[in-house]
Amino acid sequence: MGANKAKAAVIVFPGSNCDNDAGRAIKAATGVDARFVWHRETSMEDFDLIVLPGGFSFGDYLRTGAIARYSPIMKEVIRQARRGAKVLGICNGFQILTESGMLPGALLRNRDLLFLSKDVYLRVENNNTAFTSAYKEKQVIRLPIAHGDGNYYIDDEGYKRLVGEGRVVFRYSAPDGATEGMAPNGAKGDIAGIINDHGNVLGLMPHPERHCEAILGGADGKWMFESLLNAVGGQS
Repeated sequence: MGANKAKAAVIVFPGSNCDNDAGRAIKAATGVDARFVWHRETSMEDFDLIVLPGGFSFGDYLRTGAIARYSPIMKEVIRQARRGAKVLGICNGFQILTESGMLPGALLRNRDLLFLSKDVYLRVENNNTAFTSAYKEKQVIRLPIAHGDGNYYIDDEGYKRLVGEGRVVFRYSAPDGATEGMAPNGAKGDIAGIINDHGNVLGLMPHPERHCEAILGGADGKWMFESLLNAVGGQS
C-alpha cells in the first residue's frame, strides 16, 4: 500500500454483536476507519483486511456459523482471501471460517456444556505470521473469551498436519506458559487459534478486539491489529 492507508472491512451478519468493537479496535490500534459491510452484499471493493466478528450470527440456529456461511458476502470474502487479503475470524467468525471450509476442523459445544465468559491466558505458538509479528514466540498474553461452542476439534491426522506446518498460532495456557490441559472448553491440543496454509486467514476464539485499550482491562489484543497493519503496508 506504500504511503496509503490500509483498507479494512468488518462483515456484519444478523446477530453480530462485536462488529462495532472490531471497528473500534482497528481504529484504536492502526488509525484506520473500517468499513462495515452488510452480509447481503454480493460484491465489495478490495480490502487489505477483512474481519468476521464475534456474536451469534442468525441466532446460532442449526450450528454456529452454519447459516452465515451461505450469506452472499461470503463468496466475496473467499475471493478476496484467494487474492491475498488478510481475513481474521473472531469467535463466531472463527466458526464461520470452519463452516465455509476456509479453515479446517470444527467448533463443538464446550466440554462442560456451559457458556464461558472470562479472561484466559494464551501462548503465542507462531509469531511468524501477518497476525502475530508484534508478539514474541511463546509469549503469554491475556484475552477474553465469550462462547458456548469453542471446543475446537480436528481428527488426529489433521492435528498433526496443523502442528507440523506451524499452523497452530495460539494455545490456551497457564500464566507461566504451560499449555497441557489448559483449554477451558476442551479444545483438542488446547488450540485457541489456527491459520490457513497460505498464512492469510486466521481464526481464534478469544477476543483481541476487547483488549485493545488499557481502560478495557488489557491491551494485549492491540498487537494483533498492529501486526496486520505492518503486514499490509499501511500507515496509521
